[in-house]
Amino acid sequence: MILVRKMTTVVKARDPSSVLALETMRARKYLPYRTSMGFWAVNNTRHIQSKYHQQYKAYPDNKKLDPRSISQLLNREKKWMEMIRQWDLNMQKNYKKVRSRCRKGIPRKIRPLAWHYLCGGQLLMGKPDTGCYAEFLSREGDPKYLADIQKDIDRQFFHEMFLSRETSSTTGGEEDKPPPGKQALVNILKAYSVVNPVVGYCQAQAPIAAFLLMHMPEEHAFWCLFSICDKYLRGYYSPGMEMIQLDGDILFNLLKKVSPHIHKLLTKQQVDPIMYMTEWFLCAFVRTLPWETLLRVWDMFLCEGVKIFFKAALVVIRMSLPCKTYAKLKKEFPTMYETLQALRHPSQQLLEEEIVVEQILNLNLTVEDFQHEHQRQTLKRKKKQQLKQNAASQHKTQGTNNVEPPR
Repeated sequence: MILVRKMTTVVKARDPSSVLALETMRARKYLPYRTSMGFWAVNNTRHIQSKYHQQYKAYPDNKKLDPRSISQLLNREKKWMEMIRQWDLNMQKNYKKVRSRCRKGIPRKIRPLAWHYLCGGQLLMGKPDTGCYAEFLSREGDPKYLADIQKDIDRQFFHEMFLSRETSSTTGGEEDKPPPGKQALVNILKAYSVVNPVVGYCQAQAPIAAFLLMHMPEEHAFWCLFSICDKYLRGYYSPGMEMIQLDGDILFNLLKKVSPHIHKLLTKQQVDPIMYMTEWFLCAFVRTLPWETLLRVWDMFLCEGVKIFFKAALVVIRMSLPCKTYAKLKKEFPTMYETLQALRHPSQQLLEEEIVVEQILNLNLTVEDFQHEHQRQTLKRKKKQQLKQNAASQHKTQGTNNVEPPR
């Protein structure tokens, strides 16, 4: 089944003792980790956060928690580390427990390691047939892809790790220091274009790679990107992007099931799903959702697969066009312009973390609904392609018959 691309691969650590070591370091507060804003921290030390990043609704690092909340958080972190220690067993026999904990939200300090395991990055790093990240970087790469990557690098997050800073006056240098994450981002995107030359590089991969780098080391981020592009969002970045078009049709028909009045408005106004959902899916909602909401959606996405993106998209549509009846919708959004403005620029205040997650989990859609709609739309597309081929063949035959014989 292509649509419900749930990751059920058992991921085994190459060295189980390394997980124990991580837990020990974590308990002693020696383990560096990424904060929710993407900075490395040790022993509660915090770097200065970029002023540009305040657009995201992130929890402040100096937020005071009551002793009970701290105890609950530490308990959740402990449970996650215990689960990661026996990851293969838990994915085989206790998947529902893993899914439940992902839905509740992965603890911030555990999230980088948890994401790495959820998407199979740890397994990919240990497989001899997948190749070595350092080897990918050592290859030349396609000049066209490399040029495109360099053009797109500065269009990513306004985040400290991607922004240039002036050199210290003690060094005597006048040029800017290279941003710490900029070269890592170039490396990840180049490596993927090398390992998958058929897809190469797509502009939508850059924000995903940058988002991953804000949470984990470079090599881990690469293997997570590899897994997302080749398993979770398979076919999205291929030439022609047929899979994203197929998923757009699937989304539109699922919308008819959950919100028929919105479906009717979009149909009447001829608003095609490709007009608003392409960036959502291609960029994995990185450019759409508020920061904390995005983290929670990704916690579920890496565990349950792309169906979470369908549900998130339906929630965004319903919250962007909130009227309960078709008559009210038509009055509030009289033309395609107003409708697309609302869909392409959803209110960040409305997309609050707990509200979005609750609505995603409460959507009345089953796995069977996804499977049925996927099969239906796939068959529909095959019939259209067959009709086009038949028409082209018939036209070619008629053209041959109309040619006058040589005299």
